[in-house]
Amino acid sequence: MALIATRGRSSTNLKDLCGKSCICTESATFSLKVGHLLPFLLKLHAMNIYFCGSTRGGRQDVKIYQKIVKKLQTYGQVLSHDDVSEKGEDALPGGDEAIYDRDMEWLAQSDVVVAEVTQPSFGVGYEIGQAMAMKKKILCLFRPSSGKVLSAMIQRAEGKLGSSIFQVRDYVEEEVEGILENYFGELTKN
Repeated sequence: MALIATRGRSSTNLKDLCGKSCICTESATFSLKVGHLLPFLLKLHAMNIYFCGSTRGGRQDVKIYQKIVKKLQTYGQVLSHDDVSEKGEDALPGGDEAIYDRDMEWLAQSDVVVAEVTQPSFGVGYEIGQAMAMKKKILCLFRPSSGKVLSAMIQRAEGKLGSSIFQVRDYVEEEVEGILENYFGELTKN
């Protein structure tokens, strides 16, 4: 059980935020299982998440990207969620320069980077490299069922940099939400 002290929030508001029933006392302390509180606690922290995936060469995966972004939105603000629309980044006025400037700003503002790396992409590789230089926490997601081979530079980075900074997780589409739950659950412990 987790005990969290709150100020100025009624049990109704807490129920709305965490989606579970809250047991409140006069001092506004409540307890719930930590798993139920994770999205609520992360929203209080206002975590900024940068999601990247192949936006020009991997449009066939847009539905998977949208599913990932939807789950990420339960853990914080996904700065780059517009890139996973049907039109992708090509819909942005200002062209490539505007895309670069916007994405670099979002990357700098982010607390964590989640990269879907199944579709080979120079852009995603560049974003991961920039995130590493900025000392961001990075989670790379790869679907072996695609028949593609993950770059050794990505595959071996976890062993070289340490799993507290850089993680690579193989997944099947049905399990991606659980992988994200585990990853963000570990982030809150550290």
